[in-house]
Amino acid sequence: MFSSPDRATVRALLEGYLRAKDLNRPELIAACFAADAELSFSLASNDIDFPARVDGAPAIAKTLVGDFGARFERCRTYYVCVEPHVNGDGACEMPWLVVMRQKDSGALRIGNGTYRWQFAREHDGAERIARLHIHIVRMDTIDDPRADRLDALHGALGYPWLPPHALARGLGEVAAAHLGWTFVQPFLQPAMHAGA
Repeated sequence: MFSSPDRATVRALLEGYLRAKDLNRPELIAACFAADAELSFSLASNDIDFPARVDGAPAIAKTLVGDFGARFERCRTYYVCVEPHVNGDGACEMPWLVVMRQKDSGALRIGNGTYRWQFAREHDGAERIARLHIHIVRMDTIDDPRADRLDALHGALGYPWLPPHALARGLGEVAAAHLGWTFVQPFLQPAMHAGA
């Protein structure tokens, strides 16, 4: 049954998801996703690939943590909002930004998109994520052999909650301090889903 958990519960679930994904801890997925949770993707970019749909917490852990962690490291995913807002149907939408390193090439990967979460109360009374849709608007690959750009971006952005004004300020300041950092321009504003 879909539910509208309180703000503290939602924050804990969303932060648990980031701990699992960004720290490559697949065992943490079961604490925030329902056993029969659904994950879906839509991509406006061909620069990264994911399956269209994944069912069940174990498969979600494999896709979002195991498989993802095999390809990327030093990942930080930022929620580009002040706090989550859940509607009466237990749904929550928010933009995201990701900054990470591709293992095989050492390249910086910077991308953005939107999350659409659906929360539900489990049989045991616990609130968990029942559905997650990830829309990827953009995913760029930037040469960064010594991870200097990655380090600068991580240092400029508050993690994991990043209000839109702080996103624009952080990326704008780091770009102004480094000649030729025009690659951050497409990410100065939060991503919007095409259907929004």
